[in-house]
Amino acid sequence: MNILVVRTDKLGDFITALPAVYVLKQYDLKNRVVVCVAPLNRALAESCEFIDEVVVDDGKSFWELVFKLRKAKIDASVTLFSNTRVALAQLIAGISKRVAPATKIAQIFYNKRVAQRRSRVQMAEFEYNLELTKSLFSDISLEYKKPLLSFSDKEQIYRVFRANHDIQKEEIVAFHVGFGGSSDANWTLDEYEILIRGVVKQDKYQVVLTFGPDEKELYEEMQNRLYDIDVIFYLSLEGLVYFAKLISSFKLFVSTSTGTYHVASLVGTPTMTFFADNLFASAKRWKSIGDEELQKHFMIPQSEQKRQELFEEVKRELFCY
Repeated sequence: MNILVVRTDKLGDFITALPAVYVLKQYDLKNRVVVCVAPLNRALAESCEFIDEVVVDDGKSFWELVFKLRKAKIDASVTLFSNTRVALAQLIAGISKRVAPATKIAQIFYNKRVAQRRSRVQMAEFEYNLELTKSLFSDISLEYKKPLLSFSDKEQIYRVFRANHDIQKEEIVAFHVGFGGSSDANWTLDEYEILIRGVVKQDKYQVVLTFGPDEKELYEEMQNRLYDIDVIFYLSLEGLVYFAKLISSFKLFVSTSTGTYHVASLVGTPTMTFFADNLFASAKRWKSIGDEELQKHFMIPQSEQKRQELFEEVKRELFCY
């Protein structure tokens, strides 16, 4: 059976789809599992051994997307997050069974609509995605391995990174101070500076600051702020898969709830993550797919007094790590 899983939005959102993809493959290893993703997620999707084919939707030519789906000869699809474009493309491509959440006007193009009411946040995003797979196979197991993605060359990449940056300490704590996607709460750069300097002062771990390829200005600003302490500034230019391999060996990854947090959890790295103190953006909805025991979540409140109290708690937790 050729099964299509559609998730064409951002990095973190795509990672929440991977457990659903995994269980569909494990249900019957003869299943050919195809994913339809945005261009930025192509390389990561191709690195997953449980994905047989990757279809990229660049959001431009509608008929090119239809052609790609027809060529893949799909028997059934599960669309985890829909829009009219991907819904209509599947209909015209002749996919006979099309499953999606019963939301938005796009639902009219699917012949199996599942009421989930995700806005109630009764489970995490990835758990809602897993639930949709039951529409294809009612007896499917929703259990998946953790970490879901691993690499045979991770130790070599870690050794080379430490050698290239003359890192003497065995373990690395990383900070990713930028944010995007659905994240709408974070510490200020002044607050991050306090946290970073505090960890460096403990003289226990090598501190590395990571930045995406589009965060060069932030990269330079943090260099200016922290020029006087032993911190490695890493601008990730080698691609997402290399970044995933590298951070899979880190001791801790500290960030807001953004795509890099989901990458860290995907590869089994312990995380300390900051969320907005509201249901839509909370850890209850956006906890990642890794082992929950390796995830430490903090909700940043809007009240200035409560925010400061939480910041002191984060300092205690981090400086004693």
